Amino acid sequence: MCVLTVLAGLAFMFSTSILLQILACALYNNWWPMLAALMYVLVPMPCLFFGGGSTQFLTSRDGGGWFNAAKFLTGASAMGSIAIPAILRHAGLIETGAMFIEFTSFFILVCTVMCFHRATLDEDW
Repeated sequence: MCVLTVLAGLAFMFSTSILLQILACALYNNWWPMLAALMYVLVPMPCLFFGGGSTQFLTSRDGGGWFNAAKFLTGASAMGSIAIPAILRHAGLIETGAMFIEFTSFFILVCTVMCFHRATLDEDW
């Protein structure tokens, strides 16, 4: 598959995720759901700091304490991306529709990251 096609697809998926994030706020005239966007910034940080900027260590079984810490922090911040909209809905700060739009946005973002991980495993990059 052409590298430009893969990059265009990843860019489209990421843009769609961010658009849904903004729509969850704008459609319901409530900007509390944007709090989940903070977790989108925090999710890749353990990979950058402890994993050497690569996603390869996430699927490996070997590694020391820093790799395990990176895996834990990545998982905790990913769960926070799901928990924040659910907690905000439970507290009555956002509508149910906004919560489901947030979940859809997160699902598309996770699919984007998985596609990026798969694309970087190929030797063509």
